[in-house]
Amino acid sequence: MADKIATREAYGNALAEFGATNENIVVLDADLAEATKTCVFKKQIPERFFDCGIAENNMVSVAAGLSTCGKIPFVSTFAMFAAGRSFEQIRNSIGYPHLNVKICATHAGISVGEDGATHQCNEDIGLMRTIPGMVVINPSDGVEAREAVKAAIDYNGPVYIRFGRLALPIINDNDSYKFEIGKAIKMADGKDVTIVANGMMVAEALEARKILAEEGISASVINAHTVKPLDAKTIVDDAKITGAVVVSEEHNIIGGLGSAVAEAIAESYPVPVVRHGVNDVYGKSGPAKELIEYYELNAKGIVDKVKKALSLKK
Repeated sequence: MADKIATREAYGNALAEFGATNENIVVLDADLAEATKTCVFKKQIPERFFDCGIAENNMVSVAAGLSTCGKIPFVSTFAMFAAGRSFEQIRNSIGYPHLNVKICATHAGISVGEDGATHQCNEDIGLMRTIPGMVVINPSDGVEAREAVKAAIDYNGPVYIRFGRLALPIINDNDSYKFEIGKAIKMADGKDVTIVANGMMVAEALEARKILAEEGISASVINAHTVKPLDAKTIVDDAKITGAVVVSEEHNIIGGLGSAVAEAIAESYPVPVVRHGVNDVYGKSGPAKELIEYYELNAKGIVDKVKKALSLKK
């Protein structure tokens, strides 16, 4: 596998791979197949690909219908349109009857870049995790993206998976890697602070850990790829060792992974929790890498939050 690959690319490849052997898989797109990478599936299996045009709400309803006929629909569009524009249809037509539809949203977060604030959806995870019975996944690299698609196929029920535009380093290419819905992955042990991250921030958390080690600070890193159901036990157990938690995500600090972790910690083992993400503001238009630096969604930003968390420890 390449050193870097966008999770949306891994998604498109996975659809084609698994679609070749599972005839129940159908793919629906909203006139964005080249961007969402469902074009890979379209080229290989055109008879099971449906371009619904720029009519996302209708696309969701079509997918709901297909699922009642034994199909496994994968609905694909940008996160802003999937979670935002089609929230009502997902809630009432997929979530309420608990249908077997997979909502796969690409181009989420600040790393969308030049598309700007209207398309930089930093609210999608918060929206989707409020829907009862909805599984919410944010994979950290191409390996995890593929495994998330496979797990979604095997799971009977609604799933929301978030994919990004920006190419990410491969961090899960090891023989011991295992993806399981609702089971966080301990990437590294530590004794001073727990860093919980998902999506593109997992690689940054691992880099932050190296920086912190040079300063004598021992950090554990947990990849919470599934925001819902959250693996609260793994996170709380680690917090009992370190006594402080930093949560890093490419999402509004309100409603996403940070909120989910804070809720779990507050209910089970209250220790300082510092959220790291987009600070309840809209994005800006610009190159993705410059925006990531501007919003401090990087290792340095995590290091700063860790030091804040440590200052709050009793």
